[in-house]
Amino acid sequence: MKEIFYTIKDPLGIHARPAGLLVKKLQSFSSGATIVRGEDTCDGKKLLALMKLKVKTNDALTIRFEGEDEDAAAAATQSYLAEIL
Repeated sequence: MKEIFYTIKDPLGIHARPAGLLVKKLQSFSSGATIVRGEDTCDGKKLLALMKLKVKTNDALTIRFEGEDEDAAAAATQSYLAEIL
C-alpha cells in the first residue's frame, strides 16, 4: 500500500470539474484508490462518492493506493493534484 497526503488549495475545494478530472486520472490505473478526509472515506474512482466528501479549501486528504501499479499511481496523482487543486 502506498499513501500520499495533500492539502486542498483551490478556493472552491473539490468541485465538479476537478473532481471529474481526478476520478478520470485515478481510473487510468489498475490500483484501487481510497480517498480519506478526516474520518470519511470514499472510492476515488467514483465521482459521486468523491463529491459526497464535500472537500473544501485547506482540507487535508490522504489517498491510499493498493495494487500492482500503486507507485506509479501515487506519483502521478501527487503531481496531478498540485496542478489542478
